Amino acid sequence: MPKNGNTFSSFAVWRRRAVAHALQGGWRWAQQAGAVTAEHPGRLRFRRLGAGTRLAFPQGTVFGERWIEIGECCIIAEQVTLTAGMLPGLDLGTETVLTLGNGVVLGRGSHVIADTTITIGSDTYCGPYVYITSTNHSYDDPHEPIGRQWPRSEPVSIGPGCWLGTGAVILPGARIGRNVVVAAGAVVRGEVPDHSVVAGAPARVVRRWDPEQGWQPPLRTPAPKPIPENVTPEQLAALAVWELEQAAAGESEEAAEKTAEAAQAVEAGKVADAVEAVKVAEAVESAEAAVGTSTS
Repeated sequence: MPKNGNTFSSFAVWRRRAVAHALQGGWRWAQQAGAVTAEHPGRLRFRRLGAGTRLAFPQGTVFGERWIEIGECCIIAEQVTLTAGMLPGLDLGTETVLTLGNGVVLGRGSHVIADTTITIGSDTYCGPYVYITSTNHSYDDPHEPIGRQWPRSEPVSIGPGCWLGTGAVILPGARIGRNVVVAAGAVVRGEVPDHSVVAGAPARVVRRWDPEQGWQPPLRTPAPKPIPENVTPEQLAALAVWELEQAAAGESEEAAEKTAEAAQAVEAGKVADAVEAVKVAEAVESAEAAVGTSTS
């Protein structure tokens, strides 16, 4: 009697799905169980680990925790390296070596290597694979391999409210002010003034904030309008409805109908339906404009 190929094929598919489901569920469990928090620090004993802070699993290389302070509500992504001292097990004295303020975010794969003092201010966000170090190789002796020459160390300070783009490198001696943007891939050393944007390798200032003239050179896109204080979600929804009604003026009957549907959806709290109705209205307007152009 011939074997039923469909039966074996269905079983193989079911088995593959079951294995994938088990592996994914196990990994999610490991991520939850392996995360480091103030309540569940695991083997890591930081000098300070603030409430609400989370080191995602799996962690990168972490040592010298006794000289590392991490503030509250920080997000340390997967595979982030945090080290104090050149090697594990060193006695670094009584002072903190590496300090992360409240609300610091370190993106996946980032490295913070503190052989001497590194301070990262509160609410500083780092994209993936950012590298911050207070130590660099020296090459004074041209006859000696660089890796065997004693490195040089200088403190690093990063002010509060900064944004460090993907792959940025912060070298020893860097002193970055507050609310500074470091472009992706930039290599920073030396002093960076407050409220500036730096880019390149070596990094240079490409934009600065002037109290009288604003950003110089001017921003290419208009700044987002801030939401006024004490505005409720209901008031924002009403404003959205009003804007849709204003936009409906001068529309075709079909486009106006879709705009009205969007307004009704906003009032009902159905955001997805509202977005879809607005897309249809915009498509109708675009089509009508194209027809009008071709016939004129």
